[in-house]
Amino acid sequence: MTDHGPSRRRFLQVGALALTAGMAGCSSSAPAAQEGASATTTGPSPYTRVYRETIDSVLLVRTDGRSGTGWVYDGTHAVTNAHVVGETTDVDLRSSDGRWHTGEVVGTDPNSDLAVIETSGLTDAATPLSLAETPATIGQEVVAIGNPFDLDGSVTTGIVSGTDRSIPAPTGLSIPDAIQTDAAVNPGNSGGPLMALDGTVVAVINSGGGDNIAFGISAALARRIVPALIERGEFEHSFVGVALAPVTPAVATANDLDEPRGLLVVDVAPQGPAQGVLRASEEVETVEGERIPAGGDVLLAVDETRTDTAEALGSYLALETRPGDTVSLSILRDGTERTVELELEARPTRPSTD
Repeated sequence: MTDHGPSRRRFLQVGALALTAGMAGCSSSAPAAQEGASATTTGPSPYTRVYRETIDSVLLVRTDGRSGTGWVYDGTHAVTNAHVVGETTDVDLRSSDGRWHTGEVVGTDPNSDLAVIETSGLTDAATPLSLAETPATIGQEVVAIGNPFDLDGSVTTGIVSGTDRSIPAPTGLSIPDAIQTDAAVNPGNSGGPLMALDGTVVAVINSGGGDNIAFGISAALARRIVPALIERGEFEHSFVGVALAPVTPAVATANDLDEPRGLLVVDVAPQGPAQGVLRASEEVETVEGERIPAGGDVLLAVDETRTDTAEALGSYLALETRPGDTVSLSILRDGTERTVELELEARPTRPSTD
């Protein structure tokens, strides 16, 4: 969650997840690209099979001063990251056979870091890759295919290290339901597919943050957003209009709660959907020398889905709701549990709360 102004920022910074992950898909300078990619194997490696079956569908994406990776989504569209294409409308694409193609950016969503490129002239071998239908599982083997440092068709392997992560978007907000992997990701990989061994895309690679830590936008989120980018060029995200803090033991003590659970409403956006529905903290208590917001509603569940973490709330809103939907919020107010109804709105261009 992000803040709506200086006061909100102060509250949110206390409970914010500090991520050192840097955007990994923009390679500003790199060695000369290889003319195609070769694959040799001495045995029936499952990684070799995935590579051979999908490499023709993985593209190098180049704009002025940067490059990344994309992959064929359907007969005329490819998917990459919004931060790879930036504000550019025209890009160059290079397929595994070494041929260059032109592409037009037809939709971007910086809030999810996804973009769609329209192109033509790809070979019949560049068959669409399918987004995984089932959620990624921790420990699942995965293959990252991309163009780190313009090294065409490079492959790294690993496992799914975590699910339901919250990672930074180019807008400064958070991307929910993200996938964490220990497969190596480097500058130039962003926008590429993180593949299951059955050849489906479990995530769109987004960033790498250090040794054995990388992230991607989940297949479930991409499945909701990419069709809208193709059809309308943009995607509307659900917006509640609150700033939240996790209820830690200290927050529970400051708010006279029986146990630490849920999310404390520390601010409500003016004229947002939560105004008049949810109450924000207006007091500050000191617990063991720490100043803690107090007095606001505690959000326990949305449509009976528990919201003990901001990640759980973000994933539910992103995957299960749309602007205009009415959701039931289970809250604690003045020590009493109750249910209130809230109609979601579309997230403003530069919101400060979720």
